[in-house]
Amino acid sequence: MNPSSLDRGVPAGLPQLLVPLHRRVRGLVERLPVTPPSLLAARVLDRVLLPRLPEDARRALEGHCVELAVTDFGLRVRLRITPAGFASAGESGETALRIAATGASYLRLLRGEDDPDRMFFERTLVMEGDTELGLVLKNTLDAIGPLWPRRAAAH
Repeated sequence: MNPSSLDRGVPAGLPQLLVPLHRRVRGLVERLPVTPPSLLAARVLDRVLLPRLPEDARRALEGHCVELAVTDFGLRVRLRITPAGFASAGESGETALRIAATGASYLRLLRGEDDPDRMFFERTLVMEGDTELGLVLKNTLDAIGPLWPRRAAAH
């Protein structure tokens, strides 16, 4: 997948009939303020990731703005770690690290179903900015393991 298809993609399996509607909705989402979804993401990460985050990684990430872009939905969240936990970074200020991928790619990463290095080299996951910070984040998440494991199939 090339970067332009990453930026303008539609969800895999979306019927062609719905593509124009998806593009319109995505355009609206792209224009929405980043703070509300960032506040929600911060609360979720406080519960799911913060208790498992090693202190050295927390110190390395603290104060840096990380932007996550869900490219096929036009959604962005901007976060930073503070002494109190995750917080919205708002619209202002410099982004130290930007990570962009489709919703399905993020889901596979959260479930531990895909390798972030392979995704990076195949350009299905794009990281821009402070590469050292990106490596700290990647290595920390690798060590923690899946944040949202897939449930075992019912027997």
